Amino acid sequence: MPTSIPFQVVNPATGETGEQLPFIDGAALAGVIADAQAAQRSWRDNSVAERTTALKRVAELHREQLDDLARTAVREMGKPISQARAEVEFSADIYDYYAGVAEAFLAEDSIDLQSGTGSAVLRKQPLGVILGIMPWNFPYYQVARFAAPSLAAGNAVLLKPAPQCPESALKIQRIFTEAGFPEAVFTTIFAAEEQIADTIADPRVAGVSFTGSERAGAVVGRLAGGAVKKSVLELGGSDPFLVLDVASLSAAVDAAVEARLDNSGQSCNGAKRIIILDRHFDEFVELFVGRLAEVAPGDPMKEETVLGPLSSERAAKNLESQVRRALDAGAKALLPSSRQGAFHTCGVLADVAEDNPIHHEELFGPVAIVYRATDEAHAVRIANDTPFGLGSYVFTDDPAQADRVADALDTGMVYVNGVGLDAVELPFGGTKRSGVGRELGSLGIREFVNYKLVRAASE
Repeated sequence: MPTSIPFQVVNPATGETGEQLPFIDGAALAGVIADAQAAQRSWRDNSVAERTTALKRVAELHREQLDDLARTAVREMGKPISQARAEVEFSADIYDYYAGVAEAFLAEDSIDLQSGTGSAVLRKQPLGVILGIMPWNFPYYQVARFAAPSLAAGNAVLLKPAPQCPESALKIQRIFTEAGFPEAVFTTIFAAEEQIADTIADPRVAGVSFTGSERAGAVVGRLAGGAVKKSVLELGGSDPFLVLDVASLSAAVDAAVEARLDNSGQSCNGAKRIIILDRHFDEFVELFVGRLAEVAPGDPMKEETVLGPLSSERAAKNLESQVRRALDAGAKALLPSSRQGAFHTCGVLADVAEDNPIHHEELFGPVAIVYRATDEAHAVRIANDTPFGLGSYVFTDDPAQADRVADALDTGMVYVNGVGLDAVELPFGGTKRSGVGRELGSLGIREFVNYKLVRAASE
């Protein structure tokens, strides 16, 4: 596992530093795991209706405390305040969703026997204690995605938040307490990386949900596999945005700008590689570059701010370094970018060859790469030439082309003629190095459930 980073808020916009919180000690962590296991054994015996009533209250409390939760996220990782509020609202929607559908999703399934007599059913039962290792870019939404279905199914949850997001994690913990969840069914732990490795290996922990970098996810997956337990990994993405047979470019340009700047460019499924048919390339790029050039980083606490700082000065330096390496390898800056502290301006790169290191990397910030495609098949080849396979975007006026390209893209999600279309009922996840498993929708509640076959012979 990576070297442990202290749990501490460092406001990326101002540099203001909060109190450094201590790591949990080994004895306390062992006690937390034991308490979670005991609490889960009781929690699983509650009816689904009882569990979802508590989840419904979690949703209500997110909305009641919306402004405080949003401002906390801004201080921790620089998200513009309007987007932080939207994240809290979406998180509440997730808790509401699973409160409403869990009973149907968890209902026993009958199996039609092909031979013999008697009956067979699948019963859906919780696995036990689920460890969630969560990132900083969506401190409420990411937690809701794994915690809501896990808790509805009767599991207990241990939350290990990102080091820079301790305050939001503690506020989530408080919400679960206020909502009436039994003690130790949902517990936040400030654990060091080596402690997390031990926790994954602990036989009292039944599964692991991880969202974060490809590198760290590979370690978590290896540890979980070595302990023979289930893991869900939502890792990086370098999502392609394909501009194909469209009569008007206006909507596609608007969408590309929105998709690249979401969360200040720090969204795993944000559009990062813009692939444009040759006949549209010059016009599209002129409009796209012009729009991004108008966006300047600003105070994330101001309502009008679209682009805030990156999550930290370190993150901004990393993006700056990636851009420099791309230019050194022959790329051209159609919109030059710059950095000041944790703030990084928008940028657009072109002429990125296949041997350019940036061609196979993820740009986590407000910098896009544009590619010229000779035809549809070439656009698909460029889109698939990546180790990632999370989401993708296809803009076309031709429904047949949309279906054809959607089938050809090596991704877990394809959005046609729109961005920001994520919804609580839609499964989220990818292929290749973007991870394994799904969150949200009906698939999300299946990940940490034991499908127990009960086969009875006729009497």
